[in-house]
Amino acid sequence: MTDFAFSSSHHDGPARVGAFTTPHGVVETPAFMPVGTHGTIKGLSVDEVKAVGGRMILGNAFHLYLRPGDTMVRALGGLHAFTRWDGPMLTDSGGFQVFSLAKLRTVKEEGITFRSHLDGSLHAYTPEAVMRIERNIGADCIMQLDELIEGRSDESASRAAMERSLRWLDRCRVEFDRIGREGRAPIPEHVAPAGAPPLASADVERDLQAPPQALLPIVQGGVHPELRRASARGILQAGEWDAIAVGGLSVGEPKPAMLETLSLCDGELPRDKPRYLMGVGHPDDLVEGVARGIDLFDCVAPTRMGRHGTFFSPDGTVQIKKSTHKTDRRPLVDGCPCPACTQYDRAYIRHLFQAEEMLGLRLLALHNIAFLVGLMGQARNELRAGTFASWSRAWVERYQAGDEAKKAANRKPAPTV
Repeated sequence: MTDFAFSSSHHDGPARVGAFTTPHGVVETPAFMPVGTHGTIKGLSVDEVKAVGGRMILGNAFHLYLRPGDTMVRALGGLHAFTRWDGPMLTDSGGFQVFSLAKLRTVKEEGITFRSHLDGSLHAYTPEAVMRIERNIGADCIMQLDELIEGRSDESASRAAMERSLRWLDRCRVEFDRIGREGRAPIPEHVAPAGAPPLASADVERDLQAPPQALLPIVQGGVHPELRRASARGILQAGEWDAIAVGGLSVGEPKPAMLETLSLCDGELPRDKPRYLMGVGHPDDLVEGVARGIDLFDCVAPTRMGRHGTFFSPDGTVQIKKSTHKTDRRPLVDGCPCPACTQYDRAYIRHLFQAEEMLGLRLLALHNIAFLVGLMGQARNELRAGTFASWSRAWVERYQAGDEAKKAANRKPAPTV
């Protein structure tokens, strides 16, 4: 039996129900993956995330490398043991984080040089270094280092970044395979306190063995069709992959351009591999992505928006801090099985935000994750029933109409002459 496998069923155009097998379990797709940047879904426990249906979560190699350090994560048993999450995991290489450090980094062919936002220390982030970092951290799926640029970048800049990402993919693959053959390098000695359990690195022979992992390439090319085709074809020519990611979207480009790019990628990527759309997590975008052949999604939006008082509903996003919720005893969303909806009402959760109580932030973050996880479960059910096409169109129309209505209500009237 292979460590990674994918099968699909119940197709409706590009959309399909799938099963992605990993060393830590099977993920039913389409699926939303909550983001645990620092080894935790911000404000929530892994048990809470699992209870609302989360089956695969993310960590970020860039942040874990800076704190507590990839070798420390390895010494503590790897990311699964460190976080107490026993299901499938993925680590992003940190391409987006480096992209966001515009004033602190320099990108060259060798790699990326950046200064830590934590202490100003200088770091060399190369494809080879990233593979060693992600091999130390130990997630099931690990991402290549790519060069991410702004979504509205012109053809020349997009081509340069796409081609560099392909070259970096080759270097990632060579180092990934080398570590698989030769094992991981010894790490600096970390000493456990007297009386504490021994660190995983104390078992030297086992510690040097790289865990089974899948390296995922990333399709780049901005919103330029010919570049996306070239990227996808270059990736497929470079070797066999257990899954393929689509990156460089939701970074400033118009939404129609994102959807057109997904349709194009659907025609270029193999049907027998799961497709992962990186960093996209608004409900309507997920449904539109499924319709265009995407299987896996991730985004910090649900937890970040929840912490700022915004929650997802079938009628668009809703801001809980509005005074209209002061006496509203309805749940956030009727029928939602999450604790925020089954145990509390809007009036109480609004009060928590007004009183600056942490519970309010946690409840909305958990609701938003549950909403996206449940939405993908509903998409799977509609696919099995053969009703996905009509359901998805109606769902997106309702959600976007609700958002537009709220925006219209909040617009200030034009001044009268």
